[in-house]
Amino acid sequence: MSRHRSYKIGFMAVLLLALGTGCNDPDKNSGALGALSVAPLSGSNGICPNAVVVVTFIKAMTASTINTTTFKLAGKSAVAGVVTYDVASHTATFTPSSNLALNTRYTATVTTGARDISGKPLAGNVAWSFTTSAVACSASAVPLGSAGNFKSLAGVGVTNTGSTTIAGGNLGLSPGSAVTGFPPGMMIAPAVMHITDPAAAQAQVDLTTAYNYAAGLPGAAVLPGDMSGLTFAPGLYKTSSSVMLSAGNVTLDAQGNANAVFIFQIGSTLTTLGGTQVVLAGGAQAKNIFWQVGSSATLGTTSIFYGTILALQSITLDTGATLHGRALARNAAVTLDTNVVDDP
Repeated sequence: MSRHRSYKIGFMAVLLLALGTGCNDPDKNSGALGALSVAPLSGSNGICPNAVVVVTFIKAMTASTINTTTFKLAGKSAVAGVVTYDVASHTATFTPSSNLALNTRYTATVTTGARDISGKPLAGNVAWSFTTSAVACSASAVPLGSAGNFKSLAGVGVTNTGSTTIAGGNLGLSPGSAVTGFPPGMMIAPAVMHITDPAAAQAQVDLTTAYNYAAGLPGAAVLPGDMSGLTFAPGLYKTSSSVMLSAGNVTLDAQGNANAVFIFQIGSTLTTLGGTQVVLAGGAQAKNIFWQVGSSATLGTTSIFYGTILALQSITLDTGATLHGRALARNAAVTLDTNVVDDP
């Protein structure tokens, strides 16, 4: 097991920038903008018009100072919307009152009126820009930031049993430090482990931003509680309760569009039973499939699953389960058992 504890100076610099310098250039990378993470990402293009705007601060903020006066969005004119602030994750979300215009550059700004819980304001406005899609679309890929570099990311621990293989991305853990089962588990180079280091810490912040972005998207179609035997077209789907795959397969059909995006907003648990499969059709790709899970996810024995799982709590892969995608757990553990986690 390798442990990467570099970039400490860079991380402290981000801390200092977030608390004391700010940035007024909307085209700069968001990592040094007075916040640790933003979505949509700075400079991104092709964002669907139903997007929300999310910023995760480096420390707790005074909720009453995070509002439509201090958190603004503008294109050719100011955008009306609702601002909410989640105390636990230090994350603010701007939800536009209606869909954004197509093929338009928008700039999000957090002003110096935003204050942390000690009453200290940002030293300068935080601003970043993105451009919407030129054509109507129902969902853009969830902006993962540095969390996209990880195949497995956990908050409190990573436990493995048997000959698990992780390929195509790193394994990360923050703020926890307990990783067991490597070996016999294997990391296929250039994949490495980041255990309680700045890279893992930043990935967790970016995961929080991505999770809140995916959870906040409006206009979703109804997601049934059991996906067995169903076929889904590209788009955004939601249920406030649990989802399962109880028998057989569920098909995600991109209908000939290799860039088609699928986003599933799941209010509680995601569970697949043993031997079940997610099947891709019509050019669908795992990199464009996102499962935002409001509790924990469990993939059953020998099941096959595609996409990025963004879970608020834990992710468990039972014996022999295969995940072509990512297992990203915000607050709890990732548990593995003779699995394959990779890109298809």
